[in-house]
This record gives sequence, structure tokens and C-alpha cells, in this order.
Amino acid sequence: MLYPLSYGGGAGDSLADGGLGGGGVGQTGGPDGGGVVGRSGGVGRLSGGGAPFEVRDGVYVGGPRSLREFVEAVWGFGDRDFLVYEGEVLTYRAFFDRACGLARQLVGEYGLRRGDRVVVAMRNVPEWQVAFWAVQLAGLVAVPLNAWWTEEEFAYALDDCAPGVLLVDGERVPRVRAWARRAGVPGIVFRGEAEDGFAAYEVDDDPLLGPPDLEVAAEDDATIFYTSGTTGRPKGAVATQLAQAGAAVHPRYFAAAAALARGELPGGGPAVVSLTTFPFFHVAAFTSLYAVMAGGGTFVMMRKWDPVRALELIREHRVTHYAGVPTTALQLLALARETGDPLDSVVLVSTGGAPAPAGITRELAEGYGERIQPRNGYGLTETCGGVLANVGAEYRDHPGSVGRPSPATEVRIDGARDGVGELWLRGQSLFRGYWGDPEATRAAFAPGGWFRTGDLARVDEEGRVSIVDRLTDMVIRGGENVYCVEVEQALQAHPDVLDAAVVGVPHPLLGEEVGAVVRLRAGADVGAEELRAHVAARLAAFKVPAHVLVREGELPRNQAGKLLKGPVRRLLEEVLEGALD
Repeated sequence: MLYPLSYGGGAGDSLADGGLGGGGVGQTGGPDGGGVVGRSGGVGRLSGGGAPFEVRDGVYVGGPRSLREFVEAVWGFGDRDFLVYEGEVLTYRAFFDRACGLARQLVGEYGLRRGDRVVVAMRNVPEWQVAFWAVQLAGLVAVPLNAWWTEEEFAYALDDCAPGVLLVDGERVPRVRAWARRAGVPGIVFRGEAEDGFAAYEVDDDPLLGPPDLEVAAEDDATIFYTSGTTGRPKGAVATQLAQAGAAVHPRYFAAAAALARGELPGGGPAVVSLTTFPFFHVAAFTSLYAVMAGGGTFVMMRKWDPVRALELIREHRVTHYAGVPTTALQLLALARETGDPLDSVVLVSTGGAPAPAGITRELAEGYGERIQPRNGYGLTETCGGVLANVGAEYRDHPGSVGRPSPATEVRIDGARDGVGELWLRGQSLFRGYWGDPEATRAAFAPGGWFRTGDLARVDEEGRVSIVDRLTDMVIRGGENVYCVEVEQALQAHPDVLDAAVVGVPHPLLGEEVGAVVRLRAGADVGAEELRAHVAARLAAFKVPAHVLVREGELPRNQAGKLLKGPVRRLLEEVLEGALD
């Protein structure tokens, strides 16, 4: 079955200067049938033949073929501010010169060659970006690791990817020191002291030398991003240069489509100033970063999340775009509303990394009308970031949707039952497999190169995709399927609910029944029965949580903002066991 598509999803992020028209997204089919939401065929000026986002054989025709090609272009932004951190400012030219210097060191002093891995593990500091892009300029494979991992977690990933050099900050050295010495792998320390096996980073920014003289091919590996590991050991998702180059184009397309939907000319207006709070080891950060870099925008960073400090930075730097997990966005909006902060420079609030609650669009609409555009979307580590997007009026009208795909992304709903099936993806930015794990790679792909996401989804008649649940996270109550995300969205639609998590809990006759843990807004006094009634007014009776636990404090999430359903389930089970005692 084919679903019609039209443009209108969008990131609202900056575009590269010039050359963009308007247009839309067409529909395509697949020879094997089965419910395909197409790779954009190009019926409009954006993705049609000869357009800026034309796709041929699944690849953006006019896009870069490698991250080295992508980053070399930003040198042209010269003395524009690029990275802002705690009073420090790094311009595009200074950033590029430093990245070139470190790239020369990796190739020359350390002798690294094509295919060698280089670990990057730091806080969100400017040197993180210098290190990552130095690896790309050197034609090597960047392996960003979760900066908050323990020594044991680091050791697992380091054993797995076997890097040639570690690029780490001073805080990470104690967690990788033992492994580095055991493996005989050298390291460079940023914002820290040199020690045995770890040299202190020294800036080499000679503007006349440039990057190493070498070729980077589209089929070369560019990155290994490790999955979040919420259901087991993290796996290293390997992406080629061409895949990451495609990921760098997606947000530019979504931005253009969003501008057209607002009746504006794509690429107009001032450059973006983005306060992005995703950790750099998470692909969601790159969806924002790529868009900012493509348009010569400014990237404002925080040492750690603090909504008070975030509001200060927004005022100080006239931030136009905010990007982070839904939890931080809600905290920011709640504080702005409480303090009367007008957020007068902000034009877009974008969330990712976890399902977006309806409260975000409600908070924006109630506080700022339509001036600040809401955005969400969908992407995975395995897709190198966002491949679907929903923004502005589309998002306000369809808050349960993650939008429509980019032109270089195909979407398929497999094995649909009552309109719901597993979401399969195919396209330029798809990873090529899991590092050193051929069995997991084979299991992840269906015939025809389709990636099985493990997410359950549905598609409406106009091509909007909605994520219903994880395939492994569905509650089966007496033979009826209950999609946890659907119930979570119903709970989050209550004005007093700040966050909600839904899980299955054991039942002797039904097998499972629905349980929920809910966090309320400060000062709210709604009870479990009122929340159950609220859901009952919106969903079928069998979907209404049998048990609702109202608690203070944040719900358990990983660093990427994803709910940890295991701890949530244990919270409910402990309460239920206590009630039976």
C-alpha cells in the first residue's frame, strides 16, 4: 500500500546560503510492496529533478560525499562565531585551523591510517568538536563514547572498537587509564594534565598548512556511534562517509520545507544561534550541529544542564533555536513561564532523543502563541540522526506524529495489523552494520536493505508517521495490544502531568495489565483516579492504567533522555507488593 506525501515537516534550522527554491515531497513505491512511505520522488522545487535536494539512486545528487568535504566548506565562514562555551568563543576559521593541526598530528606523529579508529570522550566543550572533525579531516573513523560511562563501561567499548588513539578530557583519564596502559594505546588530554601515556593537547593552528593530503572515499567508514544500551550491551553502529554526509543534508531539507510551509523563502533571515543541550556523543546533537554549521550559525554550549543558566544564555547570546531532550525543554519552558521570561529571541524549540510529550506544544501555544515553532522528529543511532521531522503548524495540529521522511529516506510499515506494524527504514544515512557483530547486523536488516527499527508505527492518509511503541515494549492485556506510548501521550495531555511512563505489570488472569508512573507539575494535586478517568475519556477501557503511581522527582532515564522501563516497572512492582503485604 502506498501513502501520499506532501512537504511540510521541517527542522527550522539554518540553511546554507543561497540557491534554494520551494517544492514538495513526492511518493514512490517499492517492488516488494508492503506499505512503503516513499523516498521523496521530487514533485516540487526542493526535491524534483535539478532541485537542491534531488535524490538519485537513494543519494542526494548535490550533497557532499564525505564529512571532510562538508567541513572544509565551513572555512569560508571565516571570523563568524562558531563555538561559544563559558565565555570562550571559537570562530569558524580558528576551529578549522585547529582541527587541521590535530589531523596532521594524528596522521604524522601517531601514524594512523585509513580505517583506524580514534575515540573521542569529553564533556561538551569546544575541543570535542575540534577532535571529531580532526578525525574526519585525517580520513579516520571517529568513535564518540558516552562521557558519563564508568570505567567498566568504557573498557567494554574500548575492547570492542580497538582504537589507535584516545582523545579525552581530564575528567575521563581516570576511567580509561588502566585500559590504555594495558592495551598500549596513547592518548591526548584536553583540559587536563599530561601523564604517562597521555600527552597534553597543544594547539597547532598554522593557517597555511591545511589538512593532511589524502583522499577520503564515500565508502570509507566515518563513525562508530554506540547505541544507548537500554536493552543490553551497547552495539557500535558503523556509518560510512556517504551516510554521514546524507545526515548532514537532511536538516537543511527539513528547514527548507518548513520555511515554505510558513510562506517564507528558504535560506533567508539571520544565521541561527543554537543552544543545543544534547551530549555530543548522541546523534541527536549532530542533527542540530550539521544544520548550524551548514549555515554558518553559532553553537552555544553548556557545561551541564541548568534551566536557570539556559535562560541566561538565551538572553546573553540572543539564542534563536533551542534543542534538547523533552525533559529539559519542559523544564526550560516551565521556568520561563514562572519567571515571565519572554524568550523574545527564540523562534524554534526542538526536541529529540525520546518521545515528545504533548505538554511541549501546549506550553508553547499558551505562553507564546505561534511565534515559537515546536519541532520533533525521529531518528536513531543507526540512521545517523533525524530522518523524519514535524514542525510548526503541522506539529501543533498533529502532536502525536514524528512527521514525514527526508527525500533520501524510505519508510515502510511491515506486518501491519489494524494499521500498526514495525517501522522499516532505508536510505542514504542508514548505517552499514554493527562493529564486529555480523550476527546482530544480519538480524537488523530485512531483504532489500531495509533496517528493522524495532519501533511500532502507523501512517495516516497524508503520510505522517506516528511512533506507537517499541516492538518489545508493548503490553498484551488479555490478548489485546496496548501501546505504551499511546497511553503515555494520553496521560501527558493532562495539564498537571509533567512526565509519564507506562509499562506492563503481571496479572494472574490477563497475563499483563497496564501500569503507569506519573510525575506532576510543582504544586499540582491530581490523584490517581482522576488521571485514570482522564485516560478513560480518550482511550478504550482496556488501555486505562489499572495502577497509577504518582511520585515526586524525575522518572528514571538514561543520559540520552530515554525512559528506562526496567526501573519504572520495579517501582510499580514494589508498590504493588507492598499493597499485598
